[in-house]
Order: sequence, then structure tokens, then C-alpha cells
Amino acid sequence: MASVDTAAPALAFDHVSFAYPGAGPEAPRVLRDVCLEVPRGAFALLVGATGCGKSTLLALAKPQISPVGDRAGTIEAFGVPVEELSDAESAQQIGYVFQNPDNQVVCETVWHEMAFGLENLGMDPDDMRRRVAETSYFFGIDELMRMPTSELSGGRKQLLALASTLAMRPRLLLLDEPTSQLDPVAEKSFLHALFRVNRELGCTVVVATHTPRPMLDYATCAFELVNGAIVPVDDLETLRARPELLPASEGGPCAVGKSSEIAVRVDNAWFRYARDAAWVVRGLELAARPGAIHALVGGNGCGKSTLLTLIAGVAKLARGRVRVGAGGLALLPQDPRALFVEERVDAELMEWAAEAGYDRAAVGAMLERLGLSAVQALHPYDLSGGQQQLLALGKLLLLRPKLLLLDEPTKGLDAAARAQVARLLNGVRGQGMAVLMATHDLDFVSQVADEVSMMFDGELACTQPAAAFFQGNLLYRP
Repeated sequence: MASVDTAAPALAFDHVSFAYPGAGPEAPRVLRDVCLEVPRGAFALLVGATGCGKSTLLALAKPQISPVGDRAGTIEAFGVPVEELSDAESAQQIGYVFQNPDNQVVCETVWHEMAFGLENLGMDPDDMRRRVAETSYFFGIDELMRMPTSELSGGRKQLLALASTLAMRPRLLLLDEPTSQLDPVAEKSFLHALFRVNRELGCTVVVATHTPRPMLDYATCAFELVNGAIVPVDDLETLRARPELLPASEGGPCAVGKSSEIAVRVDNAWFRYARDAAWVVRGLELAARPGAIHALVGGNGCGKSTLLTLIAGVAKLARGRVRVGAGGLALLPQDPRALFVEERVDAELMEWAAEAGYDRAAVGAMLERLGLSAVQALHPYDLSGGQQQLLALGKLLLLRPKLLLLDEPTKGLDAAARAQVARLLNGVRGQGMAVLMATHDLDFVSQVADEVSMMFDGELACTQPAAAFFQGNLLYRP
């Protein structure tokens, strides 16, 4: 490894441009002449609209995961071009936490995931066990060590991804939407832990986020990506003042009458992942009605995603019953790529056209509504995380199901895209569709949901109209 320049910034982009392959000559470059310096010890925020290139910019700093495409310019970490770092040096210099932890978590148990990177670095077993123990206590995940990673909620996987990355003690930590799958309490704990990593361990932190407001108390600087170029944010308080959702008049809950119909009813539902495992769902009762948006909230690992898979028939109840009304259902999973099979965005939306009875005109209209017309020729995997979320939602809406199940539908979306999702859901609600969504996005819930249920200990602790749920709530509030 080349000698480290002790005066160099932690991360520096010098006139960096980038374009994905297949974007076409007319398509703008994702990054255009980016110049950026992040000082050592900084807690830096990277903000910008959905699809603006934040994830691409961060990934280019880590050659092992850099996207394929046409890149110009230089990128240095602590004064050394990132391409000159060996794999081991890169792991110890630059840590990366993905937007989707399923792209990062590779081992069967939490313990092995924590040890995986250290084993690859050839660390002495005694030192490795100590490092795993210290890091696990630091993040409060010591009680999860023997759990299968497949049984972790999305939020717990996100915590594991951060912890396993920091077990290697990188000097620079890059995070892509790290709190998108965390409940409000876990988000505060996560950010406090990240603050301690930054201040106590001296690790430089760069976070790409659509929701900077909760991080402003920790941030030391911020940069905005606009039309492929970096614009420094001189006053962090301007980010606090930005709206993170649509005005209430554009997307508030509708006045929904009490229909006698039921879109889905769950009666005395019990479920666990193994015969000797703890119950995830225990005696749960739920009813959702047509023409209404019903939100499921609660802590990470409380069973929200599991309940959606049980209703969708992906998992089978141990006992109890799920009844779904006529008209079919569709499920948007936490990882939208589970729905992608085609090579182009527009082809993805056309996949079910013959069976569902829609045509290319309907696909074109959906692309416009989603704001994806300019990227319709790209491979779905080349979209940003937020754009992938929009594409998957649009694909399901073209099916016109009577029951739409959504797992974290606003994950990775900026304010404008979340407002667009709100308008889409308001539209289908007006057509009689029932929407049941599991989410940690309480701002979104407060503006679009008719009813809110909180899951706790495998049951629904309460179900109330949205306004009543948030009134006087100590922790679960927008």
C-alpha cells in the first residue's frame, strides 16, 4: 500500500464522472465532474433526490462493489487512490453498509456473520472472539448471537450489517440509507451508536439519506447531489426546515365509511419458524376493509413482515385462519428485486400484461406516474434503491388487486417520491382497493393511513383511527 498522507481528507473525489452502460447517448451522466472532500473525523450527510446517484457515488469509493460503467476522475481514501488498496486494506480502511442488508449478510448465524470479515482478514481466533464480543456489546446484539440470520427482521439485519462491518474497525464508514428499516426507537439507538463510533472511535462517517432530519444533531457537514454534481450545504439547519412529505392537503386520510365487506380477516393466528422456536404470531386478530389504508407499526422483529407473508400465503399458519376477499392480492416485499426478471424497466412492467389485461399504453402511463420514463431502457438492477421500490410498486398496481400488501413501501424514497406513492395509494383506495402496509415511516402513516395497528409480542396491541393513534403517543409519533 502506498504511504498514507496524514494531511489528506478521509475521502476525496476529484472531477469524477460516471455513466451506467446502456443508458444511451442522450441520457445524462449519473455523476458529472464531482469534486468532494470529506474531512477526517467528520459526520457527513449526502442528500439528494431519489435516483440522483447517491448510492452510486458511495459505491465508487469501494472498488469491490463499484458499479460497472464509464468512470472518469480520481477517488482517494486518506490520500491513497482506492484502486491501489488490496482487498484486506480496503476492508480495514473503508467500511460499507448497504441500503438493503440482504446484499451484505451472507452467513447462516449472527455469530458467523460477525466473525466472517475477521476470518477473511486472518485474525487470530482469540482476538477475533474478543472483537466480536466487544462489538456485539457495543451495539446491544449480544442476545442474538446464536440466531439464524434468516429469522432476523429487516431492522435487525441492518444493525447486524453495521456491527459486522465495524468489527473490522474501518477508518472510514460509508452508509446507504442505514435507518430506512428501523423503527423510531431503534433509529435513535442506531444513530447514537453511530455518533459514538464517530466521536469515540474516530471513524469518519458518510451517510447517504433521504431523511436527514434525525441525523442533524450528529452531523458536522452535508453535501447535496443535484443534477449529477455536488453542492455543499452551508447551513445544516436548512435541511431541518425541508418538508419530508407532501402537504397534508395532498394526501391525508380519506373519510372512509364503515363497510361491511372485509378485504382480509385473520382469526386466532399462530406462527413460529420452527417447532421449538418462540411464537412470532400468537392468537392474532386483524380485519382490513376495502377502500382503506391500514398501517402496521411496531418495533423491529415484532412480526409485521411475517404477518404480511402469512396473509399472502408465502408462509403457513400453525393454527388459525386467514380469509381474503374476492379479487386477489399482491405483495410488495422488503426487497423489491424479488419481483424483477426482465432486462429493461419497461419490459418489467410488461411482464404480466397478457394475464392481467393491460397494454403498452398503460405501461407508458405508469412510467410517467412513477417518474421512470427517462430510465425505462435501463436494467432494473441499475436503478437506485428508491427507483426499484417505485418500479416494483408500479408493477403490482398494474395487476389491480383488491388487496395490496406493502412491506416498507417508502424505503429509500425522497420526499417527492413518497408524495407520489401517497397519491398512487390514495388513487387506488378511491377505487375500492384495500392497502395493508408494514412500515416504520410514521410521517407517511400519519398522512395516508385510515387505521393503525401496533404489533407487540405477536399480537395487535391496539387498532385505532390514525388521528387517535398518534394523539398523545410518547414515542410513535410523526
